[in-house]
Amino acid sequence: MTEPVLRELDEEGVLLVTLNRPEKKNAFNDPQWDGLAAALDEARKDPRVAVVVVTGAGDDFSAGQDLTAFMGGAEPRSDGHQSGYHACMASLVAFDKPLLAAAKGVGVGIGATFLFHCDIVYVGESVRLRLPFVSLGLVPEGASSYLLQQVIGSQRAAELFYTAEWIDAGQAVKLGMAAGVFPDKQLLEATLAVAGEIAEHPVSSLQATKRTLLRAHRDGIRAALEAEDEGMAAQAGSPENIEAVKAFIEKRRPDFAQFRR
Repeated sequence: MTEPVLRELDEEGVLLVTLNRPEKKNAFNDPQWDGLAAALDEARKDPRVAVVVVTGAGDDFSAGQDLTAFMGGAEPRSDGHQSGYHACMASLVAFDKPLLAAAKGVGVGIGATFLFHCDIVYVGESVRLRLPFVSLGLVPEGASSYLLQQVIGSQRAAELFYTAEWIDAGQAVKLGMAAGVFPDKQLLEATLAVAGEIAEHPVSSLQATKRTLLRAHRDGIRAALEAEDEGMAAQAGSPENIEAVKAFIEKRRPDFAQFRR
């Protein structure tokens, strides 16, 4: 069985974490959620790791939640978390070392909102990000309802959430969602070079700095996750959400007008 998340630690202390479901555009199912959570948890505790870089295998970063798995319902878990998503969010919020991302191709849903948790994001020229939640009859997730406003302001964030429009590489950099753009073939090498430069510094200092940067936002992130969970519980499985997912699977436009009659 193919590992859904790959890990490779170099001699400089840079851990490369690769989302590895390229045949599904690295869309998340529970094994991939759990694999990413485990990678972050172990990297946080491992004194050899100074910096983590997350990327996607193949041509894409991540198409977000695997909707076919989503429609199948969550399997009971023994770790106290409601789902693999919740387990991964807990690990992501707790992660206190520099976190970089190298994203190309599609980054949809959590494939985009994950990037808001990264300290530095570099994108390839092919990147196309989207926050599709309203188009799925859902609400934002991943604390994006807080984090995106912090990065680009409330009006622009509202515009992106309400319209669910696509964001290309140039827009991502202009808005401040990414620090820079590279040709796809140079993206990972360039990101790893920056990570290697960061890894030259003391791990203890990097951790202390990350904790300082996060401290002012921790309450906002937690409040956003709580509000998003409430909104998701109300919307997931609603007639609008079911219609949206069916339309996606059937490759047609959803008919939301039927719910306004």
